[in-house]
Amino acid sequence: MAHEIKVPVLPESVADATIATWHVKAGDKVTRDQNLVDIETDKVVLEVVAPADGVIADISAEEGATVLGEQVIGTLEAGDSADAPAAKSDNKSDDAPKEEKKPASAAKDDSSGAQSDIKVPVLPESVADATIATWHVQPGEQVSRDQNLVDIETDKVVLEVVAPADGSIKEILASEGETVTAEAVIATFVEGASSGAPAAKQSEESADASESDALSPSVRRLLGEKDIDPSQVKGTGKGGRITKEDVEKHLKGATKAAPAESSEPSVAAGNRTEKRVPMTRLRKTIAKRLLEAKNSTAMLTTFNEVNMKPIMDLRKQYQESFEKRHGIRLGFMSFYVKAVTEALKRFPEVNASLDGDDICYHNYFDISIAVSTPRGLVTPILRDCDALGMAGVEKGIKDLALKGRDGKLSMDDLQGGNFTITNGGVFGSLMSTPIINPPQSAILGMHKIQDRPMAVNGKVEILPMMYLALSYDHRIIDGKESVGFLVTVKEMLEEPTRLLLDV
Repeated sequence: MAHEIKVPVLPESVADATIATWHVKAGDKVTRDQNLVDIETDKVVLEVVAPADGVIADISAEEGATVLGEQVIGTLEAGDSADAPAAKSDNKSDDAPKEEKKPASAAKDDSSGAQSDIKVPVLPESVADATIATWHVQPGEQVSRDQNLVDIETDKVVLEVVAPADGSIKEILASEGETVTAEAVIATFVEGASSGAPAAKQSEESADASESDALSPSVRRLLGEKDIDPSQVKGTGKGGRITKEDVEKHLKGATKAAPAESSEPSVAAGNRTEKRVPMTRLRKTIAKRLLEAKNSTAMLTTFNEVNMKPIMDLRKQYQESFEKRHGIRLGFMSFYVKAVTEALKRFPEVNASLDGDDICYHNYFDISIAVSTPRGLVTPILRDCDALGMAGVEKGIKDLALKGRDGKLSMDDLQGGNFTITNGGVFGSLMSTPIINPPQSAILGMHKIQDRPMAVNGKVEILPMMYLALSYDHRIIDGKESVGFLVTVKEMLEEPTRLLLDV
């Protein structure tokens, strides 16, 4: 029997979603409630679990694809269908499935396959250690060459460790949450088919594996939310595995067992739950750096406002031809970046940084763009902005945003930068005081564009206005330079032809 794998119903305010990570591939055997795929929306990551034991027959939406609520993204053949994996291996001989059915010969293949160590990658010079974030495979699970095995999180980026060849993980030596150093061995890997490993693991799954290992992420979350000990729930899944239905049945049984106490006050009290999770390394680093910025700089903020109508009219006039010529939409950020670049040329103090008792003036224009990611705020760098045209800026920002969303930013993307632009307007912020990103000396905050009545030549006009906020380190930048810089940005945005004529 075939089951459709569908995108869950999306929240009312969410139009679409993105396929983030497939944890299985076509031909893989799965058990009921096993997490198959992570689907990412603007706000949350949704898990789609297997509706039954079976084999993944087809995946129709690849990682990175945009999908809608209840869209079919794959199919699952229910039952122990051993033919599906065999059918997927195009050039394998007819003997392959026969070997899969023989545990003894499979074990022999496992032992004869070349064994190697899975190691933590070499970490950047400034990074001392890292944390095991997520294992995407389990011991005995068959993987293909270059398949992502584990995510390792440093202070700034997430590193992926991929399979060196087709084969399987024999043993995991560093579990999730563990701190590891560069080139530490975190698992052993066996090349070649190793169908004997899952069989060995499966035979005594309930006895040998810990209960937390046997739980799918959705079941583990439900148990945590309801504060239930897994040992109290009777599992009806394969090998005694606990399913979501088992947890719900347990909850109903507990309610029936104490009907006299299930009054409204106790229900309300039961909903007053808390969830405690450790901070990620990235969140710890963000917290530490923000606190350092507040404590180690003489930070002030100056404000101004800009009439966005000229840019909005310009975009409306040339949007279609710009996109046709360059293959990318013309956004506001390219105007912001070009205006800031011109202002930095005119006010070199804002493009400088303190190094001990020295002021270091930079004769290049590397601008950090604040990007919100699922793991927190990061500031990847758009380099040599003075040499980029509008299309180059738009493409560069899009590439950095996609890398941030997918956790693909490298250390090189994040190191350096002379000045930061942050755009809280995309979240609806009307005004804010952004915090400097050390060792930089200033940061520009852009905000929501909002229609406001303005006096123009003695008459009131409704104009699309936006507040600008420049936070700066007063130790290196005086009030005259900070205000002059912000006025220059305002002039460039209100008369965008200045950017083209260099006046």
